[in-house]
Amino acid sequence: MHKRLWLFVLFIVALISDQISKIAVDSAFSLYESKEIIGSYLKLTYIRNSGAAFGLSFGNSKVMFVVSVLVIVMLAFLFFKGQLRTEHFAGRAAVVLVFSGAFGNMMDRIRLGEVIDFIDMGLKQHRWPIYNFADIYVTIGMIILFFTYAFTTEKTEKIKTSLPD
Repeated sequence: MHKRLWLFVLFIVALISDQISKIAVDSAFSLYESKEIIGSYLKLTYIRNSGAAFGLSFGNSKVMFVVSVLVIVMLAFLFFKGQLRTEHFAGRAAVVLVFSGAFGNMMDRIRLGEVIDFIDMGLKQHRWPIYNFADIYVTIGMIILFFTYAFTTEKTEKIKTSLPD
């Protein structure tokens, strides 16, 4: 399959898995209901979040919506303009993951005015902020981008310094 088609499939799978999981939680749980999956380490806890990923907030839900739209537009612009260093397929896939996660949460903001979160991890009272698949996709995409940039930059610098003047 062509690489662009794989990227499109990745976007669709990530977006659909995010939205289906949120719809399933919304229909199967009452707000703030929690069910243990692996003891207290992993629970499903249904909350709605008007902030950013992992409960971070930069203002009210309208501000968060505008921020989401700006991030998506800027990311799409930079990606299609070729301004992001994504020479490798992993870099392009990382941008697609970030884009699909941001788009998935923005769809919630359009539909509900806030985002459905439900993955609750931690040990007893020490909990990570509750999150969703879109947050996972953004995080994984950012980690891949970080490593892609770190190693691409290092290789590029080594090549530049080893070339004769």
